[in-house]
Amino acid sequence: MQVSLICTVKNEADNITALIESMLAQTRPPDEIVINDCGSTDATATLVQAAIARGAPIRLVAGGWNISSGRNNAIRHARGPLIASTDAGLLLDPHWLERIIAPLERDEADLVAGFYQAAPRSVLELAIGATNYPLAAEVDPTRFLAAGQSVAFRKQVWEAAGGYPEWADHCEDLVFDRAVAAAGFRTTAALDAVVHFTPRSSLAALARQYFFYARGDGVAKLWPRRHAIRYATYAGLLSVLLLARRRPWMLLLLAPGLVAYTRRPYRRLWQQSAGLPWRTRGLALLLPPLVRLVGDLAKMAGYPVGIGRRWLGRR
Repeated sequence: MQVSLICTVKNEADNITALIESMLAQTRPPDEIVINDCGSTDATATLVQAAIARGAPIRLVAGGWNISSGRNNAIRHARGPLIASTDAGLLLDPHWLERIIAPLERDEADLVAGFYQAAPRSVLELAIGATNYPLAAEVDPTRFLAAGQSVAFRKQVWEAAGGYPEWADHCEDLVFDRAVAAAGFRTTAALDAVVHFTPRSSLAALARQYFFYARGDGVAKLWPRRHAIRYATYAGLLSVLLLARRRPWMLLLLAPGLVAYTRRPYRRLWQQSAGLPWRTRGLALLLPPLVRLVGDLAKMAGYPVGIGRRWLGRR
């Protein structure tokens, strides 16, 4: 079956060439690549056109105002019955396309979730990747939800699910996953189909990322129980800290929770930092609690904003 590899981009001049090169280096080449330019004001479109001029099987289209509408526009222009989707700022493993479409070609699934791995360039990025992103061995493939950066599906599935929700600026892929499941389509995961991404390079950028993720959750009514548990956990933490002003021994109550909360991040980070100089490794090992705290505070700030936007009808 013909496979269309799609991607929507906006102002990605600093990484679009590397992404295209990884698309062209696939062991199973796509039959076409459709790149949707969502209003770039930099040289993104020029660089895509340069790749086309060199003979790359790319069609450049334009349209949309956010990632959902841009992705939908790319899929509408795709000619193949099988769609593989990725995002800007990533690099595809050479076997990614071959592995992610295999369950579709064997008629074992209608949507396939691929995986993603951090490719850090700094100590902070290493800590963020280890803290916030699981390893494939930690994931249950039967429950793993597809992210728009690493997913493949039949075009008819996209049509039946109503496409990606264009009212959603964030978490659009999870809303789409739910619509696909509700329509009764078969889903699976190919955890060996990997895209590589760079984690946020600063704590401020990390906070912004998770604020908008949580705001998207609030708008889309996603994970209310998960967010409630987070609020309850930090309320308990604050209570212990206040009580510990008179009873310092109560700080010992925090130790089991801190260990449980950072056990997996530290296990990943210990593995991934092997071979680094001890000073660098030691610095990295100080960061997971801070990374968790920044992400959690950003989520707790973003989620009620999303609820408010939903109540006001401002998606």
